[in-house]
Amino acid sequence: MKQGTKIITLDNGYHLWTHTDGEDSKIHLLALHGGPGGNHEYWENFHDELKKQGLDVQVHYYDQLGSWYSDQPDYSDPKIADKYLTYDYFLDEVEEVRQKLGIDHFYLIGQSWGGALTMLYALKYGSHLKGAIISSMVDNIDEYLEHQDAIRDEALSPEDAQFMRDCEKNGDWHNARYQELVEVLNKGYVDRKQPPAISHLVDTMAVPVYNAFQGDNEFVVTGKLKEWDIRDQIHKIKVPTLLTFGEHETMPLKSAQRMAQAIPNSRLVTTPNGGHHHMIDNAPVYFKHLADYLRDVESGKF
Repeated sequence: MKQGTKIITLDNGYHLWTHTDGEDSKIHLLALHGGPGGNHEYWENFHDELKKQGLDVQVHYYDQLGSWYSDQPDYSDPKIADKYLTYDYFLDEVEEVRQKLGIDHFYLIGQSWGGALTMLYALKYGSHLKGAIISSMVDNIDEYLEHQDAIRDEALSPEDAQFMRDCEKNGDWHNARYQELVEVLNKGYVDRKQPPAISHLVDTMAVPVYNAFQGDNEFVVTGKLKEWDIRDQIHKIKVPTLLTFGEHETMPLKSAQRMAQAIPNSRLVTTPNGGHHHMIDNAPVYFKHLADYLRDVESGKF
């Protein structure tokens, strides 16, 4: 696979933006962004950062259907929404992208929502994987929501925490004070470093996709992710698995610890001072953990 940008046409006729960094290597890493409805941008330095760690890795990433650089279907059409805003669609999209990029026996890394897809891919298509990296994603939504309550009580005054809960109960998502409090939580637990390099003049989130699965923001779940629970399945993930979490993020570390016990061949690492996007918040530690994992699997020492 040559490096550079390639627009691929899916069998359904839609087009996805893809990009590959690095010359062909025996180590291929395919990266899945979060959201759902985010985009690829926090993967852009992975090739260079892994090279600093002494690893030659060809890194592939893409924007999922509906996201900023790829085709954006008309999700206001119920038939289109019902067909494409599903777990099964986005899971099988990963496999089709793999085929169209011509990679096999590769590593799959997923951040947040992408981590959910990574778990599902390892369960359904694990024969294609050398390993799986689950970055900041847990195997069920109930424990996540419990953690959100704890986050509010830790970061906000009792009055502000209750105000948020009242707004959510009433569906008052556009309340200015509510959105200000969401931003306080974002800066504390999602994007702690607030890097200017990936900021935009406009919001690049694919809102229809995000709303359909998550809801208004990272601290509530009103969409299809309410159904997310594969606790009874993760023990079937057989490939070498790295679980990587920030130590100050939206995902509960207690759940990560339990997952590390349940997945047979797994390792849990945490990033100090890292939020949900700990690959940005504390890059040196994040990439050392990732490089150590890749090196150990490649050498048969994992």
